[in-house]
Amino acid sequence: MTDTTQTTPETTVIQRGPLELTMRRFSRDRASVIALIFILALIVIAICAPLIENATGHSPIEQYRTTGLSEMGLPVAPNDEFTLGTDHLGRDVIVRLAFGARVSLLVGVLASLAAAFIGLTIGMIAGYVGGATDMVLSRLMDLVMSVPFLLCALALVSVFGPSLGLSVGVIVFFSWTTMGRVIRAEVNSLRRREFVEASRSLGAGPVSIMLRDILPNLSVPIIVYTTMMIPSAIVFEATLSFLGLGIVPPTPSWGGMLADAATNSIYLVAWWLVVFPGMALLFTTLAFNILGDGLRDALDPKARPVRMSRFLKKAAKAGKP
Repeated sequence: MTDTTQTTPETTVIQRGPLELTMRRFSRDRASVIALIFILALIVIAICAPLIENATGHSPIEQYRTTGLSEMGLPVAPNDEFTLGTDHLGRDVIVRLAFGARVSLLVGVLASLAAAFIGLTIGMIAGYVGGATDMVLSRLMDLVMSVPFLLCALALVSVFGPSLGLSVGVIVFFSWTTMGRVIRAEVNSLRRREFVEASRSLGAGPVSIMLRDILPNLSVPIIVYTTMMIPSAIVFEATLSFLGLGIVPPTPSWGGMLADAATNSIYLVAWWLVVFPGMALLFTTLAFNILGDGLRDALDPKARPVRMSRFLKKAAKAGKP
């Protein structure tokens, strides 16, 4: 008499934490991974800008009129000495791009963090307190969003003059409303939940409830919208620099490099003065936008569920009668 009992392989259930599940969802998005690699490479280039200066032997503000300009005074095309060519003053483009990445990332990150903090604070107060406070703060957001960006920037620059601090301040002033409106809606929904009512019944104050109970539940929109505000801040800075309202020359910035090419109409004979700064600005903003979308999908468990591994699928089929 033969034994026909079939043995099923033992299945091991592995408990994974939220961070590991988030990283698994994010790693499956190839576009987001490529965008993250590009951003990390850009950060490395910005940090190593002095090393690029030493390697090339060219300063970002020094004018090389003998080797960086032709006999007719035109910029030199990319060659062995100047990898990406020179501008209309004989300055090395690749060195200026590296130092311009510092300005763009610094302005983008600082302005986004400051705008996120202001929007988070005002949004939480408006959403939790409600009533007249909510109405006043909501109308304040609408007022800020209705102010023309360029008109306000022109007025401020005409009074205080162009500077890095003024650029960051203008960008923060026009960027915090996006975060504020999103946080206000989220807090307005969370303050009616049972865990908030339980904390209130135990004697917790408004500040304690907002910081200990509501704020941890806002981590997803905070991370996603802060990441997506960085490209907007970079574009704002490039726009201000392009109009002569941002970074003061000769400090290199991508918007300023495009402005120099457009002002002197030198792009008609020197295509590299528009292509390389424009591509750097385009790919940077695109990478941050793709990264923000990828983080949103990875942090939302319902957006993209984790697929079952092949071993678990075989084990599940073997366990069926």
